[in-house]
Amino acid sequence: MTLVTLSEVLQPALRDGRAIAGVVCLGWEDARAYAHAAQAVGVSLILQAGPSCRAHTPLPVLGAMFRSLAADVDVPIVAHLDHGYEERECAAAIDAGFTSVMFDGSKLSLGDNIARTRAIAEMAHAAGVSCEGEIGFVGYADGAESRGTDPAEAAQFARDTGVDAMAISVGNVHLQTDAGSGLDEARIAAIDAMTEVPLVIHGGSGVPHAQRARLARNTSICKFNIGTELRQVFGSALRDVLAADAARFDRVQILRDVEPRIHAACVAVLRSMQD
Repeated sequence: MTLVTLSEVLQPALRDGRAIAGVVCLGWEDARAYAHAAQAVGVSLILQAGPSCRAHTPLPVLGAMFRSLAADVDVPIVAHLDHGYEERECAAAIDAGFTSVMFDGSKLSLGDNIARTRAIAEMAHAAGVSCEGEIGFVGYADGAESRGTDPAEAAQFARDTGVDAMAISVGNVHLQTDAGSGLDEARIAAIDAMTEVPLVIHGGSGVPHAQRARLARNTSICKFNIGTELRQVFGSALRDVLAADAARFDRVQILRDVEPRIHAACVAVLRSMQD
């Protein structure tokens, strides 16, 4: 069993100038491909269950799935709840065997975000589980706009909540299908100068690979969430497999032929954070 907490992988990454991928999972086949990719590269991995995943599959099933995959590989695996919006979601994830929870209070006032995140961090730590929080709202491509993280507020949030990792808004966007212009490195430097907690970038698919590696080496950013980039590969591979044989209907056979493509894509993502 190589199941570990978020803090157990981020603190060494912070020390060594590396970043860990938080890969967004939607089902068994992609989660398995990602875990085996981490095994192939020889790096730690964070398997993440976000809101859309949880709407499709119950938390106890996801917890068991992530724990099973962790037992199947030799590299450290974190079972992480991504974007928990309520205390009860985080508590349910802990009960389901997750080793890390993220409470997203980024739409709340600063005071409410700090108070609720602190309570969840205390609950998580009492159970031996890590906690990630978010300060500054990360928007969505073709959706809600981002609100950048204020460095002074980030320092207060990190100090008063006791989180093990802090997600920030520095030009990153969720669900971005093309590489963007990059992150605001001046804002990152300002946040970095006022905090010591490991920093997290959501919407990592929109961050150029070269910038990911550079920021991992030179800043406290040591977790990039990657979802869209890998889901695009899954969709493309699925279309190719079905187009090659229109008579195919067996789900297991179809997804068996899709899995190598997402495995290879995940290997590329993982290596991009180590260069």
